[in-house]
Amino acid sequence: MSVATLAKNTCNAVTDKWDFLVQADRVHRSVYTDSDIFKREMVNIFGSAWVFVGHESEIPSANDFVTRRFGGRPIILTRDRVGEIHILLNRCAHKGAKVCRADKGSAKMFVCPYHAWSYNLSGRSVSVPLNDAYAPNPSSRRYNLLQVPRVATYRGFIFGTLNAEAPDIETYLAGVRGPFDDWIDRYDGGEIRVTGTPRYRMAANWKFVTDNQGDGYHPAYSHLSLLAMTSQRYGADRDMSYFAGNVDQSRMFVKGFENGHFYADQRPEMFADSAWAVQRPQPGREHYEAELYRRYGETQAKRLLELAIGAGMNLNIFPNLLLIGNQIQLVDPITVDKTDVWWLATSVADLPDEINTLRMRTQEDFPMFGEVDDVENFEACQEGLSIAEDEWVDCSRHLNSPTEVQEADGIRALVTSDLTMRTFYREWQRLMRSEVHIDLSAQREGENT
Repeated sequence: MSVATLAKNTCNAVTDKWDFLVQADRVHRSVYTDSDIFKREMVNIFGSAWVFVGHESEIPSANDFVTRRFGGRPIILTRDRVGEIHILLNRCAHKGAKVCRADKGSAKMFVCPYHAWSYNLSGRSVSVPLNDAYAPNPSSRRYNLLQVPRVATYRGFIFGTLNAEAPDIETYLAGVRGPFDDWIDRYDGGEIRVTGTPRYRMAANWKFVTDNQGDGYHPAYSHLSLLAMTSQRYGADRDMSYFAGNVDQSRMFVKGFENGHFYADQRPEMFADSAWAVQRPQPGREHYEAELYRRYGETQAKRLLELAIGAGMNLNIFPNLLLIGNQIQLVDPITVDKTDVWWLATSVADLPDEINTLRMRTQEDFPMFGEVDDVENFEACQEGLSIAEDEWVDCSRHLNSPTEVQEADGIRALVTSDLTMRTFYREWQRLMRSEVHIDLSAQREGENT
């Protein structure tokens, strides 16, 4: 039975297809498995929202570039010769070939390998070989690369939108600006820099990643092997031990904001005493610690060492930016059941080299020993949801318990609440219901000046 038929046959309280697919306590399996829904997401979600594409430190100099995707569209993120940032659609105006096929680099122009049409880093046509065969005007903008029309940066993070009606980026971020700023400001003004961009591909829908980002319910179970190993080797009070037992009795919490953003805050437990003291062993730990004590003294060394571990927050900035620990994550949907996740490793300017080295050791820790658990679960969910007779994904945890608190900037709940998932899907539903028409044709009208 099709989704449309299911929606038509459901109870009168459901007013349309999108009310049927996303309900107060559950989400229909087709949201993760239906290819038509996925195609609509690439237009209605990734065409309407502010989409994260990269960090300014990835293109620090004029003529730098990296290549990514933007809701399935190949793009080139560039800094042109005068320092302006562009998000170019990586598609030659001639026959449609990708004009840039490198992951990153520096170039004064992009030359399409097919027929050598060339473009500068602002997307403007530079040359068309044998252009006298084209009429009426080879300087027409019809030869330029199309680009994402609105680009904005927020404290080094680069976003783009195809939506002319989208609010400015500060308004869009709404209440999540508070924890976002906390994540950036943790280093006393030290500038965040992206130092590496590993990625992995998973056989699962992209929204399993966002569902999991604010899930404080799973760590004690999904990551049991990591927690048990840590406890057996190094003691019961090590990192993440606060997820043991009834985690809802902890001081951790989740919070949902406008526009689908949310975060989970581990800081009340993680930094209750010393987060550095309970970390798992890292290569060089003792040497670096001794050197910092020698150079800076006990008080300053202790302060610096607390910056070497994760930030204690999991932020989801709708739809595809995740901040987890010290890492930036970019979620890149490919097909309904295939997703790339980019891990943008970071360092911080003005911190001692020892702290940045220890930060990198911390960034290597969880992806190696914890993320594999999550991806296994995501792929198992994708396979399980192929069972058509069992239609629903539950998101009802704490929905009917009096634990949600409305605060000035958002709604706060217990750390295992599905509030985060409900927050995400409320915005997802709103955007999927809307009628979106993307027209970039005006970029090809008129002449270059």
